[in-house]
Amino acid sequence: MTKPKTFPNWPDMEGMDELVELALNLHWCWNHASDWIWKGLDAELWETTQNPWILLRTASRDKITAQLANPGFRKVVQDCLAEKQQSFAEERWFQKNHSGAGLSLAAYFSMEFMLTEALPIYSGGLGNVAGDQLKAASNLGVPVAAVGLLYGQGYFRQAFDADGNQQALYPVNDPGQLPIRPLREPNGEWLRIQIQLGESKIWLRCWQVSVGRNKLYLLDSNDFSNDAAQRCVTSELYGGGAEMRLQQEIVLGIGGWRLLRALGLQPEVCHLNEGHAAFAILERARSYMEDHKVPFELAMAITRPGNLFTTHTAVAAGFDRFDSKLLGKYLHQYTEEELAIPFEHLLEMGTEGSGDPFADPFNMAYLAVRGSGRINGVSKLHGQVSRHIFQPLFPRWPEDEVPIGSVTNGIHVPTWDSEEADALWTQACGKKRWLGDGPRAEDIRCLTDEQLWQMRGLSRKKLIEHVRKRSRRPGVLDENVLTVGFARRFATYKRPDFLLRDPDRFIRLLNNAGRPMQLVLAGKAHPQDLPGQALVKEWNDFIKRPEVHERVVFLSDYDMLMAQELVQGADLWLNTPRRPWEACGTSGMKVLVNGGLNFSELDGWWAEAYSPQVGWAIGDGKDHGDDPSVDAAEAEAMYTLLEQEVVPEFYERSGNGLPAKWLARMRESMAQLTPEFSANRAIRDYTINHYFPAATGYRHRADGALGNEILQWLQKVAEQWHTVHFGPVRVETHDGHHCFTVQVSPGSLLVSDIKVELCAMPSVIQPMTPTGKAADSSGNITYSAQVAATRPASDYTARIIPHHPAIAVPLEANQILWQH
Repeated sequence: MTKPKTFPNWPDMEGMDELVELALNLHWCWNHASDWIWKGLDAELWETTQNPWILLRTASRDKITAQLANPGFRKVVQDCLAEKQQSFAEERWFQKNHSGAGLSLAAYFSMEFMLTEALPIYSGGLGNVAGDQLKAASNLGVPVAAVGLLYGQGYFRQAFDADGNQQALYPVNDPGQLPIRPLREPNGEWLRIQIQLGESKIWLRCWQVSVGRNKLYLLDSNDFSNDAAQRCVTSELYGGGAEMRLQQEIVLGIGGWRLLRALGLQPEVCHLNEGHAAFAILERARSYMEDHKVPFELAMAITRPGNLFTTHTAVAAGFDRFDSKLLGKYLHQYTEEELAIPFEHLLEMGTEGSGDPFADPFNMAYLAVRGSGRINGVSKLHGQVSRHIFQPLFPRWPEDEVPIGSVTNGIHVPTWDSEEADALWTQACGKKRWLGDGPRAEDIRCLTDEQLWQMRGLSRKKLIEHVRKRSRRPGVLDENVLTVGFARRFATYKRPDFLLRDPDRFIRLLNNAGRPMQLVLAGKAHPQDLPGQALVKEWNDFIKRPEVHERVVFLSDYDMLMAQELVQGADLWLNTPRRPWEACGTSGMKVLVNGGLNFSELDGWWAEAYSPQVGWAIGDGKDHGDDPSVDAAEAEAMYTLLEQEVVPEFYERSGNGLPAKWLARMRESMAQLTPEFSANRAIRDYTINHYFPAATGYRHRADGALGNEILQWLQKVAEQWHTVHFGPVRVETHDGHHCFTVQVSPGSLLVSDIKVELCAMPSVIQPMTPTGKAADSSGNITYSAQVAATRPASDYTARIIPHHPAIAVPLEANQILWQH
């Protein structure tokens, strides 16, 4: 640990080390036991930054000395530290239930992490998921080591000019002001690693972030040993062009895996949070090659089952793609010298397979699919969408059988609940409700209407206070009015202008004399997204109208602190994406614990969460593309629901002055949805259904000769599949059954290498079995199957697919032959 005397404002006295330890573990950002300590050092700076490390670096020596000399202050510090250490030492869900499951560590790679505003290395949803899952893993005791990048400027910050246009600002992330510390060698030297980046090498500095029980490791290229261009590689998140993005993804994937090895860590599982980190697959295989003196193909066959790819993209155009020449500039030497394979081989791993790997752009998601043993989308609907997107990688396979599942995202509830909500949940479910299987719905259903409404009133009042302070408009909004929250990235597919389709009708909703409505919105458009920026300006133009000026506020610079304020205070959360382009969406999940209700398009998570008892829905649950007539119809339905049901329900009061219907919906939303759409549930799902099988699959192939057997089998099937063919097929129908027989020649393969099935789309698959007779003189074997004659025999088709008990088909072997 860095000694206090390193910083001139720190007194060299007892208690300083404890303050440093508390400040440098981000546990404080969701466990608020130490908040009193930081407020005691500088209440105003704490409120502004929510960053204890800045407080320690900024507060005067006299102030720190005086506080440490106060026995009451010292006791709070000691108690907080003791509680933290005891909490990290105790067994949690993982240790209690799965200590013998064979998982010692999962490595989690992500381009961004949203953990706290004190560490601004995130943009939005992807980072939100990564940060929340890392916190939940800590709460549950799941061993995870995360890997990301430390950006010199991070994502852009937003301001509005006098005309309402978005301005992009890039303040510097000063590492000395961030709650991170350099990784050190045993001799005290700063840990730096070197990787090949094109024709030259680049040095990467290594940092550590403590996130509860687990660690986040960060890399940055701002090392003085690098030239100016190299030092800027990690300067901006999602900034620059394709070349900077490719360089960053090489640093993340290749550099990140090398960092784990430099630390002596040996994860069984490599979890790729989106395709940005797919180069980690290559470096993991290269490391295995180096350790075991085997070729790349064998190393890939052995390590692949241990890789998990989570895709967050709902449109094919959203994946990172790189021109083959650009890829060659930076990876040709790595591929041919370190992987010892032709560069064309790498290109084939990232292209669709048109025959010329140089003709198509290199798709990072394709590389992730071809290098992973498990793949998932981030909601049930997104799993379906992803199967469609990746179907070209599995030619002739039915879309429903494309090997992509789903794990619906969830949010780390302790990060997003308000103080008032936390008190209520603690009363109902206890303090340790998120450290195991989660709270019980029946406990929340026991809360009274009075308790729920008091919590909502206090939370709404706090939000309005925050809005007035941020907007510098002391009279804006009313704490007794239905408050709607709308905050997200301003992109056209999210339709952030939906409420403005009929501005006069919207104004009538806002200014209804007996049942008014008010709106707080926020969101950024990417600096290169001109249509999105036009939508930002459209809202800023609208709120200049005098009749809405006190009812609508557009807050600039949407960040994590602002998101917490919004989701804690909003009564209703509105979400209007164009289905099915929202992979999951998590903003609406954050209002659940705080008693907010959702009014959303039936897309992403809401498509599986919605019922009339818990909120309201937009759309018919079908995909309509960008049909403008559908947009118009859905906007009309949205206005009508607001006018006739949503707003009236908020204001309809029973004899005790409370909105009984609204509160009943609140209670069910909190009870049913909060546990289900929590990161607690998501991490348990990942651990049991993905991490454990991935770790087992990797170990089985790494132990003994199985990996080599599998590689030889895969090569044999690929080379000899063309020799497999069908003979005649015959069907007889009697006694209410169709009886199928078909001649099959396995060609140069063994009978055990294939599986014959009878299929009727979309989902009937019936195994066909050999009749027991020996092969005929032509080498054909007769297979048969019997099915109920509930469908015409013409609906059924026989097919042949590869079969090996230790291989995932079609993920690893996608050959298929249909009988015609």
